Amino acid sequence: MVARLLDDEPEQAYEYSRVALRLASRVAAVREAAGFASYVTERYSEALTEFRAARRMTGRADLWPVMADCERGLGRPERALAMAGEPEVKQLDRAGQVEMRLVAAGARSDMEQFDAAVVTLQSPELASSAVHPWTARLRYAYAEALIAAGRGDEARDWFAKAVEADQDGVTNAAERLAEIDGLEFVDALDPEVEDGEEKSAAASAAVVEDDEQVEDEGPEARDDFLKTPFKEPAAEPVSDEDDEDDEDDDFEDDDFEDDEDDEEEDIDDADDADDVRDDEGDAGRKAGEQPRTEG
Repeated sequence: MVARLLDDEPEQAYEYSRVALRLASRVAAVREAAGFASYVTERYSEALTEFRAARRMTGRADLWPVMADCERGLGRPERALAMAGEPEVKQLDRAGQVEMRLVAAGARSDMEQFDAAVVTLQSPELASSAVHPWTARLRYAYAEALIAAGRGDEARDWFAKAVEADQDGVTNAAERLAEIDGLEFVDALDPEVEDGEEKSAAASAAVVEDDEQVEDEGPEARDDFLKTPFKEPAAEPVSDEDDEDDEDDDFEDDDFEDDEDDEEEDIDDADDADDVRDDEGDAGRKAGEQPRTEG
C-alpha cells in the first residue's frame, strides 16, 4: 500500500508506513518502505533512521546514496561528501554509483563549489550515447551544474540531450530548454487556462445571443432606437482662422444689406418725385377748367 501511494499520495503513504511500523517494526522491508515514505515527504531525520535500520537488518549497501542525500536534506552536505568516499560505494552496482555521483555533485553545489560539481558528474556514464534509466537525470543534473558554473551555452546542449533520453518525463528538461530558447509552455490541463477559455467562450456566446435577440425583435428594436433622445455632438473648438472667415462673411452680409437699403431709398425718392409731378399736373388742369369772368 505504501509503495502504491508513494507517487500520488505521499502523505497518505507516510501515514500507512507509521501504522506498518507499529505492527511490524522488525521487518526490513517495512523499515525501508517507511524510510522512503519519510524521504519523499522531506522528513529526512526519520528517513535516515529507517534506512539505517533496514541496512543493519539486510547488510545491503544499495541504500547508501539515499542515506547520503538525507544528510544533504538535513543541511549537512559535508557528511554526504564523506559518504561518497566510503568503501560502501564500491559495493554499489552501476546505477547505484551514478546515484552516488548525483548526490555528491548536489552536495558540492550546496557548498557553492559549482566547478567541482561539474567535474564530479563527468564520467563514462555521462559520455555514453546509450540510454539507461539514469541517463536523463544524469544529463539534466550536469546541465544544471553547468548553468551554476556560468557555462550556459554548454548547458543548453545537455538539456537537449536530457530531453532525448527522458521519454517518461522524469525531469523538466523540456521546460528548461524552452526557457533558455525563450519559449513558453501552456498546460492545456491547467485549471486557470480552462477558466480563461470558458470565460472567452461565454463572452462570445453572449455577443451572439445579443445579436440574435436584436434580429428577433425586429421593428420593435428599431422603434426603441428611434425613441432614444438624440444627443448633439460636442461642439468642435473654433480656430482663429475660422473666426476671421466668419468676420469676413459678416462684413459682406452688412455691405449687401446696405446696398439693398440704398436701392430702396432711391426707389422711394423716385416715387415721391412722381407724386409731386402728378400733383402739379392736377393743379394746372383745375386752373384751366375755371370759368372766365365776362368783361
